[in-house]
Amino acid sequence: MIRMGRNTKPETGGSYGESSSVEPEAPYRYQSESPQVGIRGGAISDSDAMARDIKEGRLSGFVGHGTTLTGETEFHAMLRVDGHLIGTVTSEAGTLIVGTNGIVDANVSVAAALINGVVNGDVVASEKLQLGRTAQVIGNIQAPRLVVEEGAVIEGKCSMVRARQDSEKTTEKETVEYQSQTTYEEPAATDEERLSAALFDEAEEEAETAEAAGI
Repeated sequence: MIRMGRNTKPETGGSYGESSSVEPEAPYRYQSESPQVGIRGGAISDSDAMARDIKEGRLSGFVGHGTTLTGETEFHAMLRVDGHLIGTVTSEAGTLIVGTNGIVDANVSVAAALINGVVNGDVVASEKLQLGRTAQVIGNIQAPRLVVEEGAVIEGKCSMVRARQDSEKTTEKETVEYQSQTTYEEPAATDEERLSAALFDEAEEEAETAEAAGI
């Protein structure tokens, strides 16, 4: 099994034997394919951005273009694939990014995924799945939130389990409330109805008395 993650030991560097440590930041979920812009307005290349992400602990692993990796891959923060990955890909809380040149021949089970390349296998995302305009997924997909850009190709079944369960719970709740509101209760008798019933009873008693007296 191939496990990818950031080394927890502090990095050493600088001159005269000075050491410095870099505090890991919270991993970001998605990364754009367009070049990033620095503070001074200069464009940052993908290689510079990935080097920074690896140094700061936001990128657990990277499969570069022209590289083939085979096996069971498990990562923690974020994994980017621009090469060829074969096997299985799993992460409980991580994000998988497949670049436009990336090919993944594996079943994927992650928290979130951004796919711009090719995935041959089932994709399960517990939080969100986003398919870019160059994405091709040959397999079934399952995610509570799904974003599909125009041009993306999906050959398989699509299931939004959590969204369907929430919808079913809402419908069931509305049905129970409607049944409780439409429960039939016999209306109480009005004063006029009670008076009519009393007069009717008196008339019956008088008729019975007259009959008994032989009138």
